[in-house]
Amino acid sequence: MLNSKKRALVAMSGGVDSSVAAALLAREGYDVIGVTMRLFNAPFEGAGKLSKSCCSLEDVEDARATCRIIGAKHYYMNFEKEFQQHVIDYFVGEYRQGRTPHPCLACNDRLKFSFLMDRAKLMDADIVATGHYAQIATEEDGRRSLRRGADVMKDQSYVLYNLRQDQLKRLAFPVGGYTKDEIREIARNEGLPVADKPDSQDICFIPTGTYREFVEERLDEPKSGVVVDVEGNVLAEHDGIHNFTIGQRKGLPMMGGTKGPIYVTSINSKSGKVTVGSVQELLRDEVYASAVNWIDEAPPVNAEITAKIRYSSPEEPASIEMLGAEVGKIRFSKPMRACTPGQAIVFYDGDRVLGGGFIELESPLSDVSTATDLAVAA
Repeated sequence: MLNSKKRALVAMSGGVDSSVAAALLAREGYDVIGVTMRLFNAPFEGAGKLSKSCCSLEDVEDARATCRIIGAKHYYMNFEKEFQQHVIDYFVGEYRQGRTPHPCLACNDRLKFSFLMDRAKLMDADIVATGHYAQIATEEDGRRSLRRGADVMKDQSYVLYNLRQDQLKRLAFPVGGYTKDEIREIARNEGLPVADKPDSQDICFIPTGTYREFVEERLDEPKSGVVVDVEGNVLAEHDGIHNFTIGQRKGLPMMGGTKGPIYVTSINSKSGKVTVGSVQELLRDEVYASAVNWIDEAPPVNAEITAKIRYSSPEEPASIEMLGAEVGKIRFSKPMRACTPGQAIVFYDGDRVLGGGFIELESPLSDVSTATDLAVAA
């Protein structure tokens, strides 16, 4: 039994996963403090739409109701400034550079596991917990390892690769050892009002509409240019590189003279040139990774490694050659489709997350600075 005097700060979104995380810790004897982060202030005309996603007043009330039921305190903390700088500015900045961002990675890295952990210290909390489907194990040498969640379909270890040892020692993922169905059943047994609440499916600050509209409103001047084929022939003009992502097929400008399905294969942020080609041009047997983080603080040696290039894709066997402290070259055992700059490439050894970085199609040692770097430097 855990020490009843220990205190846990739980990041509560108002959904069933974080609510059950809080309930499980309360059941184990922790003094639970629920914290819901105010992240984004929607304009008046979008407030109703935002209520259908996270960050809404309805979600705050659901988190507060859960805390009342389990006997926990609840706080609503304003992180709008931090969210603007480290998530929204990053999100827009990556599209400005013709890259495809992953806002959940930035939110986890900069807010939940940085600023929120700092708040936890001020509140004398021993641990910080979230509703992520992942697991933390203690190895024989005392180090912590990050493992996949028990529910394969809900596993969120991909978006947690940037965690460090000092963070893992103060983190808990109470729902990681359960399936989603089991979590909902626990919520029902605990009498929580969110037991059957649907999961949020959208980017929390863009619940309706398209990301393009959101980005365009925040761009001083979209980078327009031309669409060309792999031989350099101009096929069409476009209004901005933020409208494209690697592997995109739908929504391309009208182009004559092309045969068969065509996809975006590369985006040049300096010239505004977007190259399209067949599915064969999307295949790559190697990529680079920037801002690489190793959870064990050092690259693995002689490990059976697999790499995952997007949240929903399976891993594939790969080898890694470190070219610098935070730069790596990854070779796949078979060509991978639509490796997308700005997305994460995450490395696994079985169910253990080794680390990861941002996908780059060219060596980052030349001149690559992601919008994340710019946001951190600001």
